[in-house]
Amino acid sequence: MEIVEKLVKLRYHFLAALLFCVTLYSLILLAPRFITLFTYFWPLFLSTTIVLSLVFIFAKTSSSSSSESSSSLQDTDSSSLHKTLLDYVSAGHLLDEDALLDIHTNKSD
Repeated sequence: MEIVEKLVKLRYHFLAALLFCVTLYSLILLAPRFITLFTYFWPLFLSTTIVLSLVFIFAKTSSSSSSESSSSLQDTDSSSLHKTLLDYVSAGHLLDEDALLDIHTNKSD
């Protein structure tokens, strides 16, 4: 009787463990294999790897060459050059701050 009473006390634990095992088994059985996903998405993985490696290479080479280019670009500061590039990439050149403030104030009314 002691064993049955202990098992009745732990019935929720057994149910939770059983539910977890059934869920895990069904995920393993029904989920696509890694190879299937890799063969479908390999162009995306490859292009992402190339872009990230180019960003890493450009970041390394631009920081070392910034001191060399500062002598040739006496008028422009490197931080303003970076800010200008960032604004261009984020389409900051298309919208000015006044237009953004007008859009924001019109939406809040």
